[in-house]
Amino acid sequence: MLFTHRADAGERLAEALRHLTGEDPVVLGLPRGGVPVAYRVARALGAPLDVVIVRKLGVPHHRELAFGAIGEGGVRVISEDIVRGGRLRPEDLAEVERAEEQELARQALRFRGDRPRVPLDGRTVIVVDDGIATGATAAAACEVVRAQGAARVVLAVPVAPPDAVARLGSVADEVVCLSTPHAFRAVGEWYQDFSQTPDEEVVFLLARAAADPVTRPPVRSVAVEVDAGDLTLPGDLALPEGAGAVVVFAHGSGSSRRSPRNRSVAADLNRAGLATLLLDLLTPAEEADRAHVFDIETLAGRLADATAWLRGRASLPVGWFGASTGAAAALWAAASDPDIGAVVSRGGRPDLAGPRLAAVRAPTLLIVGGLDTTVLDLNRRARRELRCENRLEVVPGATHLFEEPGALDEVAGLARAWFARHLTP
Repeated sequence: MLFTHRADAGERLAEALRHLTGEDPVVLGLPRGGVPVAYRVARALGAPLDVVIVRKLGVPHHRELAFGAIGEGGVRVISEDIVRGGRLRPEDLAEVERAEEQELARQALRFRGDRPRVPLDGRTVIVVDDGIATGATAAAACEVVRAQGAARVVLAVPVAPPDAVARLGSVADEVVCLSTPHAFRAVGEWYQDFSQTPDEEVVFLLARAAADPVTRPPVRSVAVEVDAGDLTLPGDLALPEGAGAVVVFAHGSGSSRRSPRNRSVAADLNRAGLATLLLDLLTPAEEADRAHVFDIETLAGRLADATAWLRGRASLPVGWFGASTGAAAALWAAASDPDIGAVVSRGGRPDLAGPRLAAVRAPTLLIVGGLDTTVLDLNRRARRELRCENRLEVVPGATHLFEEPGALDEVAGLARAWFARHLTP
């Protein structure tokens, strides 16, 4: 498994951690590289984000061998076996601790400023890093977090060698690792972009999470079988408590309901109190034939049938979120459905809806990456055909899949605001 960058790894890791949503977890990132991954996890789970600062205590004259670790709040974890085996004197241990305590305080002030630590007492805590080599730092972090009062400790990483994962099972209650390659030499080999995370990025992400805390209404998620004409389509329905509207996702270009990008946007909408339905518009056999991916009329018909099925079970305003050819299907179908409250297109192909664009009445938001020049031009042309309220939003520096750090957050924010404005009074 190869990750594009840390943000991509965080989105994928969040999917593997969704079973913890009901435990009201706290997410802690190991600085520096673990924080961008943890930020995505925290946003997807609707959890508070903080940094876990750990300083290993190295044996004098043999610093790579740690005799313990310290954390904030005066937490101290010591391996008595190593202390005895190394015949370490109390004054030697104290000197090492004093030096590391100074560095601990410096990092805490640098990363968090004057904000207090997120309390961990009695909580499920997810410790996140961008990968594991030996596992020594991750193990120390788990021990420190437990000593700080965590009731349950989950260690989550995108990639690690199998032997390290096995060892870490003794210090964490659960280890979640997406990839455990046997041919493992370094964490960076499993990322296309593994550039160093600067202190400034860590500070920014922590401040952003603190300034915009995620409030998460209780969400009930169920797998559903959607009647769509002459076939049944699998779907995932998420119903936040008190939902004011529901958004149906129309995937495109062969993407399924398990698309990490659309699931990330859906999770953001759920946190805002909007229900979501993600479903596959094509069967597995149809997905193998690219011609079906561009059969906009068929995709639109199935989207309309799925919406009729949904309306029979939930009397809520309905909006559509379409990606790529799914956006064309949403606009095609919207031309025949005056009750659709709003449409959002992410990197879509509205041009494929052709002459039906003029008949769309639903307020339509087109979101395109600034570097996705071909699709941007197609959206500009299609927008001239729309007669409904519409807007084109360009995300600077983003490519077609919005994989760049912060790009998908921008998409989610734009979609959330559009649906909130047009679907919920």
